[in-house]
Amino acid sequence: MANATSAHSYKQLKEAFVSNLSGGSVSEIAQVCAVAPVVALLWSVLQARQSFFKPYTPLAFVVDFLLNVGALLLSVTLYSGAPVLLGALLVAAAAFVYVLPPGRRRKPKLPPAAQTKTSTGSAAGSLGVLSTKPFLTNYRGNMMALTCICILAVDFRLFPRRFAKVETWGTSLMDMGVGSFVFSAGIVASRPVLKERADGGRGTPLATRLLRSVRHSLPLLALGLIRLLSVKGLDYAEHVSEYGVHWNFFFTLGFLPPFVALFQSALRFIPSYAGLAILLGVLYQVVLESTELKAFILAGPRTDLLSMNREGIFSFWGYLAIFLAGQDTGMLVLPRSLNPGSSATPSSQRRKLLYTMVAWSLVWVALYFFCTDYAWGAGLTVSRRIANLPYVLWVVAFNTLLLTSFCVVDTLFFPAFYNARDSRAEKEAYDTATSRVLRAYNRNGLAVFLLANLLTGLVNMTVPTLDVGPVPTVGILVGYMAVVTAATVGLDVYNISIKL
Repeated sequence: MANATSAHSYKQLKEAFVSNLSGGSVSEIAQVCAVAPVVALLWSVLQARQSFFKPYTPLAFVVDFLLNVGALLLSVTLYSGAPVLLGALLVAAAAFVYVLPPGRRRKPKLPPAAQTKTSTGSAAGSLGVLSTKPFLTNYRGNMMALTCICILAVDFRLFPRRFAKVETWGTSLMDMGVGSFVFSAGIVASRPVLKERADGGRGTPLATRLLRSVRHSLPLLALGLIRLLSVKGLDYAEHVSEYGVHWNFFFTLGFLPPFVALFQSALRFIPSYAGLAILLGVLYQVVLESTELKAFILAGPRTDLLSMNREGIFSFWGYLAIFLAGQDTGMLVLPRSLNPGSSATPSSQRRKLLYTMVAWSLVWVALYFFCTDYAWGAGLTVSRRIANLPYVLWVVAFNTLLLTSFCVVDTLFFPAFYNARDSRAEKEAYDTATSRVLRAYNRNGLAVFLLANLLTGLVNMTVPTLDVGPVPTVGILVGYMAVVTAATVGLDVYNISIKL
């Protein structure tokens, strides 16, 4: 009886630990996330100047892990109060490596016949209309690695409470993480649309799109149901006001594809996914402000299935807008060229992509400030709980800026990818320009997220996380991320892709 009472009290302590939080400043969140492109800068200098990660030795893997995972972990734990200092140390290391004499460049040796065929493009294969650019892999890999870190770190006292999800109003690192996950999924969801357009298709019928989307949704909805049953069955600590009594993030992800398929029909009347995202976000905000919906979501009684899960159900419209904005960004960054058939040189195409991304970043930032500024704008406050218009614009502006920063590093250090004339050369340049760890996280992102959730649950059921000191906390987090990363890279080594 005493043990049961103690367990119940500890569960209440854990729920209180993540409840009623007010978050931190947008600038501090930006400083923490800026560590990722700075790490990309250091990694790129090591690779471009010293060919440090080629060949990919055990030492290269360790350094790759320490840079692309360890630095992110430090930014949200030991250096959480001084992310600028951490960034400065990484920049100093990059400058030191840059001034060192360059190492030997290893060029792959091809048989004479293969070299002849490659020069004509027949053996290597011609380039397609779409490409997975290195900066996109780095962005998505970093986003996934940081997400995996935070979902466990948040249960320890070393992780600042201002980084954990806000109760209702305000901004936090984990609030940004949820939106970034959806935005990133939207980017890659634009690939089938671009392929269809490249093949000259007039558009897939709505019924076919819905059927395909349901096939994508079923595994996610099944994961949501499994998580629901696990949480309730194991009496796991949960934060009800986050999504509701039964709803969870997997349900949000699972319902996105069918609704995206429905909204795609509106592109006949609205010229872009960005316009569709803005229109949906604005309409949702108007409904929140002009009806009782906002009060119902925030303070309504939980009497039936709808009211019990009101946060998850209604915030879905905000996440749908974020997903559509991500698709619009994907329509920009996934095509090999912004102007197919143009005679422009690869370098000019590369610059044009960068300038276009900068321009779109500024547009989204301007919309966010206009929406939230009290002096010149609407004066609205961000709320992840209801996924309102300020939250949508904040997530989209933040992610386009972050993606652009990775693009800058990519453009400076690895122009060979954009100059490739055949698929073999492009693959070689892509492997050179991307971290093996981040490629692995990007390749099996959703499966890795599921593994991280399972390990997080295991740690929480075996370790009293609220009672662990700073040093053991870092040790547990490093061990946890080492297991996640090893499994992730292992899948990549054996060329295994798990599609959920």
